[in-house]
Amino acid sequence: MVLERNLAASMSVIIPTLLATNCAKLAERRTWLAALPTTIKTLQLRWSLSLGALYEHEYVSCSWVAPAMLSDGGLAVLKIGMPHMEGGQEIEGLRFWDGQATVRLLEFDRTTNAMLLERCEPGTPLLSIAETEQDVIITTILKRLWQSPPPQMFRPLSALITYWNEHTRQNAKSWSDAVLVTEGLQMLASLAAEPSDDVLLATDLHSGNVLRAQREPWLMIDPKPFVGDAAYDLTQHLLIVSRGCEQIPTNWYVVYRTSPRSSRAEFCAGYLEGHLRNLVTIGMVIGSLSLLESSRFKIA
Repeated sequence: MVLERNLAASMSVIIPTLLATNCAKLAERRTWLAALPTTIKTLQLRWSLSLGALYEHEYVSCSWVAPAMLSDGGLAVLKIGMPHMEGGQEIEGLRFWDGQATVRLLEFDRTTNAMLLERCEPGTPLLSIAETEQDVIITTILKRLWQSPPPQMFRPLSALITYWNEHTRQNAKSWSDAVLVTEGLQMLASLAAEPSDDVLLATDLHSGNVLRAQREPWLMIDPKPFVGDAAYDLTQHLLIVSRGCEQIPTNWYVVYRTSPRSSRAEFCAGYLEGHLRNLVTIGMVIGSLSLLESSRFKIA
């Protein structure tokens, strides 16, 4: 896209391809991207940082991220997030969890959505190990994350679902199965609105967002916090790992009504003890997430 090339060409810093693509879609993001070189320089001076080569891979699509060294020789990561509905409260979420199963937030600037984060070393992603082992680690992390924050501190999960609903309906002409997608959107919204024992969710916790570290064996990065039903976080991991999708039947709505258990799902849920009704969310996501911006969620 010409616009993307022009934006990138005007920068004095390297812009990851996926980030440039996403920023080209909205005027607010284009403005943010144009100011990014100045933002980076300002933060370097304010926090006395030496920056290394930026991270660029399939998971760096909504932020500019680079390794940093502090003036005392400490290691960190500078992350500056583009205007992005899902990640709008990442700073607040990291402050709330305060390093419990997550990277620590060392410094932040809300105006620019900038974060100076604890660096995970060696930083190997969880997806590098067997999926059965991933299940155990993801479950352990989730149990630590699922806490009840003060009222009104975070947005409800229903706000995220409403956003996805609206975004997906804008692409209705591309739906291959309008009945399935419509039913999925309706039930997903219904499930998100149901009363539950709400906790703070990561909403995007999967094996690409968990890294090998030194302070703890594994730490989560890139949370997108919303308050809602804990079972939602489980569906993200089940969907993104290939084996999870394979073990969820196509006729999920029939199985939900006729089968009391799903061994892999119940294993991941751990203490949720048969809260299988929430795993219907998986079916809804299968019907709609393939139309969202992030290609890693596409389901065949």
